[in-house]
Amino acid sequence: MERAGDDVTLIAAMTGHRAADVVGRGTGVEGDVFRHKVAVVQQALDVSQPDPGDALDVLAKVGGFEIAGLAGAMLAAASRRCVLVVDGVISGAAALIAAGLQPRIRDFMLASHLSVEPGHAAALAFLGLEPLLDLSLRLGEGTGAVLAMPLLEAAARTLDEMATFDEAGVSEGA
Repeated sequence: MERAGDDVTLIAAMTGHRAADVVGRGTGVEGDVFRHKVAVVQQALDVSQPDPGDALDVLAKVGGFEIAGLAGAMLAAASRRCVLVVDGVISGAAALIAAGLQPRIRDFMLASHLSVEPGHAAALAFLGLEPLLDLSLRLGEGTGAVLAMPLLEAAARTLDEMATFDEAGVSEGA
């Protein structure tokens, strides 16, 4: 069997979507190449029969080392109460595995942006994450996270540095 894209195959398996619903055009594949891409992902799902209720089974059957490593890093970061910025298809796939292993990790996740790749939208919806930005990105180099970081920093600084009404001397009746 030809090797399918780990990320979208895993997203389909975890979310219950068909390959045709999550496979995107990536760098612009069209026609027969795109149909073949969808067929390979669907074949991987049909042959391996991953159990969507068992994240380790899905990871073992259709995942790869990159996604396993990212999921592990996410779990480790969340165990130290760090915010996780989910950016793009691959990190969305890893987030699905991490959430499948530890559902409370979702409380630490923020979605940087919504990719134009349909698998990304499926992963974010399944995780219940609302993206901070929707800029039609599909680059895959962490660009969405880079663009979202100033927003996250501004939000944190506002919470940390903004005076309350009492501190600012603002009266309620004014």
